Amino acid sequence: MHLPGDNPDHSHAVDVARALERLYRVLRRLSQPSELSLTTVATLSTLEQSGPLRLTELAALEGVTQPAMTQVVSRLTEAGLAGRAADPSDGRVVLVDITDAGREAIARRRAVRAERLGELLEQLSPDERSALVAALPAVEALTRLGQPPASSRPAQRSN
Repeated sequence: MHLPGDNPDHSHAVDVARALERLYRVLRRLSQPSELSLTTVATLSTLEQSGPLRLTELAALEGVTQPAMTQVVSRLTEAGLAGRAADPSDGRVVLVDITDAGREAIARRRAVRAERLGELLEQLSPDERSALVAALPAVEALTRLGQPPASSRPAQRSN
């Protein structure tokens, strides 16, 4: 009988998960305090990457219920960060998209976080910075693997 701890891959998975959880907390702290919740920021980021989406698609991509996403989109629309429009291929369907103001809000948030992260990176040794940069392709690959299957998500917008 094999226990999860007996598998070296499982041990690595636990170590990677812990490190990424700690990194996620650091990145959250590096973001400027704002009136935008993590869910609204994630929603704007998804819209920025994917382009206009149906509310049901957006809820599925963000892992929230449709009623919860309806509330998020209503707040974003009221703030001028997202908009709603009829689907050109089916006028009965409403699509949600990020506005220019939403793109600017995301860009400002990322710029602040990048500046603060840069200050932390400067405190690492050159070898640590090199190792971190060398790991980026693997982190990107892991991120892609963790996305919903292509059949359940819209095509990504190319910029």
